Amino acid sequence: MEAPVKKSLIRIAVLESDPARLVGFPALFHWAQDCELISSSLTAVGTQKNIDLLILDNRSNQSPLNVMATLRATRPNLRIIVIGSGQDDETVLKAIAFGAKGYVDAAASSAEFMQAIRIVNQGSVWAPRRVLSLFVERVRSAPDPISYAGRLIFTDREREVLLMLVAGRSNKEIGYTLGIGEQSVKAHVSKLLRKNRVPNRIALSVLAVTRSLVFSLQLN
Repeated sequence: MEAPVKKSLIRIAVLESDPARLVGFPALFHWAQDCELISSSLTAVGTQKNIDLLILDNRSNQSPLNVMATLRATRPNLRIIVIGSGQDDETVLKAIAFGAKGYVDAAASSAEFMQAIRIVNQGSVWAPRRVLSLFVERVRSAPDPISYAGRLIFTDREREVLLMLVAGRSNKEIGYTLGIGEQSVKAHVSKLLRKNRVPNRIALSVLAVTRSLVFSLQLN
């Protein structure tokens, strides 16, 4: 009789600074024989090729959007699941648009959480159906941004503001970092909204990510 084929482990990383690792994850993965929990740093995750999936807690001190932006350069194909508590659809949508492959509510059952991990590890997306429908609708209905010769034109300041806006920074934080007043930030945001023909900051962020505007800006 042939020996049963041993399934490869799903190696799941949780950042050392992330409180998610303190809320029962070790016990959960102890009973999931196809998973292995790894505590790692953000720098290590970017270089450890044996990590299959990363879990980010939206309630931690580190913004999941900032972490995903950092990892995009070194691990663009790393599968990421964000967990949160009581998040509205726009917040979930923004996480998915920015590269998360899954979003799970912190109140989800152990069975649902493990199902999400396995689905994402297989290459699919796990999120509330209403959010996925909203995401598809936003991408389909978004008008083409104003461009010149097929390329969207931004000033240097608009690039800076857009990058920080997508990272979830407030007008006050953007102004402090760039050394300009909040009214100036508001003026730049308003111009970006008009230029991209979107109604609000969330729609602008989603458009920037889904159409790769942010990452093309970083290369200019």
